[in-house]
Amino acid sequence: MSAFVGKYAALTFQMNLSRMPSTLPLQARVFWLQDESTGTIGKRLASINVENIESNRQKTSDGKPFVEVLQENNVIPGIKVDKGTVELAGTNGETTTQGFDSLGARCQQYYKAGARFAKWRAVLKIGPNEPSELSIQQNAQGLARYAIICQENGLVPIVEPGDFN
Repeated sequence: MSAFVGKYAALTFQMNLSRMPSTLPLQARVFWLQDESTGTIGKRLASINVENIESNRQKTSDGKPFVEVLQENNVIPGIKVDKGTVELAGTNGETTTQGFDSLGARCQQYYKAGARFAKWRAVLKIGPNEPSELSIQQNAQGLARYAIICQENGLVPIVEPGDFN
């Protein structure tokens, strides 16, 4: 068994916490995560007759980036970086999460855009014979890879294993 250790792993969380707004007590700090796919956001925008284009997803009607609005209000922005799940071959409908292609470059872009944490979801099927050892190993290794890539690019990783029956 190998461990995932990166050169920034020990410092990233502490460094980003030290940059968070100190004007608010810890329990009052607000974190905001863009956690919806383009399709889901599109449905929400359609319900208010707004076109689902990038500028409408990232800026106010005045053209101000949402990240700036959040930061001005002491809200720390984060972003979901995985690209959804796919079926894990050799299992009974279990899944693994995709999105490692260009993850490092995307994390760099998200950091430059103002994100300070990221989320990656791993879904585990729960049943009489699930999760399988293969599913546990694949998803655990994926979460570890995601976490170290985020840390190496300045983002605090939020690890979220989920389940469905």
